[in-house]
Amino acid sequence: MPHPLNTGAMPVWLRYERWSRTRIPQALRAWLLDAGSLTDRLKKHCDGCFEVRVLAEGWQRPRLDEARALGMPAGRVGWVRQVQLLCDGTPWVFARTVVPAGTLTGAQRRLARLGDRPLGAFLFADPGLQRGAVELACIRSGQAMFRAASQGLKRKPAAIWGRRSVFRSGGKPLLVAELFLPAIEGAS
Repeated sequence: MPHPLNTGAMPVWLRYERWSRTRIPQALRAWLLDAGSLTDRLKKHCDGCFEVRVLAEGWQRPRLDEARALGMPAGRVGWVRQVQLLCDGTPWVFARTVVPAGTLTGAQRRLARLGDRPLGAFLFADPGLQRGAVELACIRSGQAMFRAASQGLKRKPAAIWGRRSVFRSGGKPLLVAELFLPAIEGAS
């Protein structure tokens, strides 16, 4: 049986420069294009009431677009972690991280044991961290990634905007996708 995120239409991820500025929602532009730590920015908005809710994690085959972004051969497994980032108990961000097996050596072994600790705290503590190009997507109802991101939301939007980047920690790649949920739209 195929993995649920391998079914349904896949989002189209494009470098942010390829999106018309009028297409990117004004309420999300600063969040989507911020180059700093999302964890730190969320903590400032949440007055100390920030938490990570792990939805799923474990070994699985990444989606084809994820494997391509990471340069992984199709069919290989990676460590996949899906979480919600909450502010005052409300989900603001759905994040999906794909870590190739070869990345999980040395200091990066900790990526498979984060539990409810934020990934950003690990990544942005790495002085050699490199971030690849930021890609944006508008994820729509009916797409598998939309279903995963909107699970448990009281109000399901017609679409969810997200960004993703390949990070290199210790020279080893991982893919981080962050989808901004409706509750974040009032924050700037």
